[in-house]
Amino acid sequence: MLEQTGLFPVEALDDMLASFFASEGQEQWLTARHDGAPVGFAFFRPEAHTDGTWNVLAIAVLPEHHSGGIGSRLMQHVEDILRSDGQRVLLVETSGTSKYKATRAFYRAKHYTEVARIPEYWEAGDDKVIFHKHLR
Repeated sequence: MLEQTGLFPVEALDDMLASFFASEGQEQWLTARHDGAPVGFAFFRPEAHTDGTWNVLAIAVLPEHHSGGIGSRLMQHVEDILRSDGQRVLLVETSGTSKYKATRAFYRAKHYTEVARIPEYWEAGDDKVIFHKHLR
């Protein structure tokens, strides 16, 4: 699924999920299904050394299911889980390239505020864009 979305480097997956599969942290994984098959996912975890701040490390929906509301429902479910647990803040980090224009528009539509842009963070010409939302 990660390869099909084209949004994340597959080689980063092992590092990203290591503590999740080792049950070492508080990371959470949600899978969206359509007719029993996985079509999307969200992976989120608490930010180290913070009180109630979480980060969505990855959220993706297979291209053939875009615009069907799956991403919106996944994001809402993440927020609901964290709110019910009394968490305060949710961050999302993404790329500043044109490839991720729709991704940034998605977060804005979900009432996330762009709070930071770190120039050339990922690589030359690719800024890190950080979005923020209060959960309370």
